[in-house]
Amino acid sequence: MARMHTKKHGKSKSRKPMLTEGSHQENLELSKEQIEKIILDYAKQGYSPALIGEKLKKEHKVLYPRQELGKKLSEVLVENKLSGQIPYDMMDLMKKAVNLNKHIEKNKKDVHNTIRLKHIESKIWRLTKYYIRRGVLPSNWRYNYKEAELLIKGR
Repeated sequence: MARMHTKKHGKSKSRKPMLTEGSHQENLELSKEQIEKIILDYAKQGYSPALIGEKLKKEHKVLYPRQELGKKLSEVLVENKLSGQIPYDMMDLMKKAVNLNKHIEKNKKDVHNTIRLKHIESKIWRLTKYYIRRGVLPSNWRYNYKEAELLIKGR
């Protein structure tokens, strides 16, 4: 898939192995319940789903949690009400936008980063429309720099 604001096309041939029914990792010593407990512990410590997946791979040798649990890592977090009100990918983009806004307030003539900020905000607006359609965000939710700054400070 092509990138949104560049002329590059992303990684080629980065495919996950095919999942078959009942296929599990051979030498895994953890049960489903133990994996879910580890996921919930990391979520309570404040890790994002991407970091939880990395930690599962590196520290616990769980390569594909979906293969072991039968559901996505984010579904486990939603079931246990640890996912948060705003999706993590949108929150990461909002953090970038807030940091760039602070930088631009100090450096008014930084044209390259003002363009980069516009690109990030357009991604946020596009994600907002998507999550409103999916019912993840309320229909009256809108991105605002000041509110995003308060949300990020509250975390």
